[in-house]
Amino acid sequence: MTTPRDLLIIAMDVESGRTVEQGDLSLALAGAEVVDLLAARAVGLDGDHIVPGEVAALDDPLLDAAAASLVREAPYESVSDWLWRRGRGLSASYQAVLEEEGQLVRQRRRGFSLRAGELVPADSPARRRAEERWRAKEAVLVLLTEALEGGDDRAGDAPDVADDSVATVLAAVNDALVELASVRQRRAVENAAFDNIWRGSGG
Repeated sequence: MTTPRDLLIIAMDVESGRTVEQGDLSLALAGAEVVDLLAARAVGLDGDHIVPGEVAALDDPLLDAAAASLVREAPYESVSDWLWRRGRGLSASYQAVLEEEGQLVRQRRRGFSLRAGELVPADSPARRRAEERWRAKEAVLVLLTEALEGGDDRAGDAPDVADDSVATVLAAVNDALVELASVRQRRAVENAAFDNIWRGSGG
């Protein structure tokens, strides 16, 4: 399993009570991909720009797709730009692949409803491995999950990241999530103002 796959499983574990926006999850998954590409030496960082490295099969179709989509000409792409470009719809792509593999299943609805239930992690070795990484407080997985949850209430024993490149990626994910939250808030305010004007005009 890869870090993005493990992150998806942890984030979608309904027993945890987490509710994660798909846009937030997509950005975090794109960041997790860079972390795994760094570990595989498929990329390196020059400042905050992603520089392609060794071209090799990564034994995962989603990571292979990520590597294939790298900008391979200078001045290359910043981590931030990668998160927004690669992250577009990425959570849906991961969910589709994991559902096809049986790693995610549709939760049964009670009664006679014919609608499919929400996707949840299957009881599988992949889920248990992800949970083991989580319980072991593996730094990248824990910090990405905390970023998805807001990150403000981080426990004092949160793990540190020694690798500067990984730390750069995690910081970019945090910044992107804050930016997305600001966009949502601004749109909510604008929509509320429009609704007030509409009601005030008798429309």
